[in-house]
Amino acid sequence: MRTSVYRPPTPDDAVEEQEDQEKQPTLQEIINIKLIESGEKERLMELLRERLIECGWKDEMKALCRAFIKKKGSNNVTVDDLVHVITPKGRASIPDSVKADLLQRIRSFLVQAAV
Repeated sequence: MRTSVYRPPTPDDAVEEQEDQEKQPTLQEIINIKLIESGEKERLMELLRERLIECGWKDEMKALCRAFIKKKGSNNVTVDDLVHVITPKGRASIPDSVKADLLQRIRSFLVQAAV
């Protein structure tokens, strides 16, 4: 790529630079790849499922879904409706202890993997 001191870069030059930057994976993408390749992501997901069942979170979400369906009528509710209504409540109600444990395990993995 040749540039001149007398003119600004052409749009093509800017597009090429942007494409080069887009090809570089982000730190989040690198971490995700390492988690998947090592099998750690699946182990963490299974741990999360177990902890959410143990603390009653899953039953709480089921009850919220049932209440929403009962309120709206089973013929008037789609899966998308449920996801839209329940997801924010579900994320907000995950116990801090479960989040902290998962975060600690991810940090340990990152130290071990030297990411």
